[in-house]
Amino acid sequence: MEAVVFDLGNVLLPFNWDIAAEKFAVRTGRSRREVDDYMVTMPFLNELSLGRMTKEEYFRVVAKDFAYDGSYEEFALIWSDIFTADEEMIALAAQLKGRLRSFILSNTSVIHMDFIFSRYPFMNTFDGYILSHEVGLLKPDRRIYEVTRDRFGLEPSQSVFIDDILANVEGARGIGIHGIHHRNASSTREELTKLGIAGI
Repeated sequence: MEAVVFDLGNVLLPFNWDIAAEKFAVRTGRSRREVDDYMVTMPFLNELSLGRMTKEEYFRVVAKDFAYDGSYEEFALIWSDIFTADEEMIALAAQLKGRLRSFILSNTSVIHMDFIFSRYPFMNTFDGYILSHEVGLLKPDRRIYEVTRDRFGLEPSQSVFIDDILANVEGARGIGIHGIHHRNASSTREELTKLGIAGI
């Protein structure tokens, strides 16, 4: 193996949407049901994740719809302070650093990434990033894996992708990249060992 590509959410950074939804419901005087239904039925979050809306446009739309009177900074913190570091997986990524090239491939948004890069220093240690809002594609669209391969000059047979969602893993396998369906650090470590990455 020459390269490892990590998903971000629920691989390196587990997250809990309920934290944001609950805080936003309390802050706006709405019910959790209203917040959850809005996120499911409105296209805005998907548009943000595809880079078709700026963070400012997203904020204005959601603030208007919920009569939210706070600042963007408060809103972004509510929306983003939902992550925790998986120290075992971060340690694993650090162990691989220098032995393999390492990258991030994530369905995400600029709001979350602003927060993540400022909160978690380990995020600055990777060799490159493919972020959905920057490339206008979402996993498991085949094209996002092709962009990853082409941008970083990956040899698929010598690369491995780690994701907690099986459909996303299958997407990588579809262009010949080895895929690991992440469940926990121990099982992922075992799968990497099977691919010949020893001593981790």
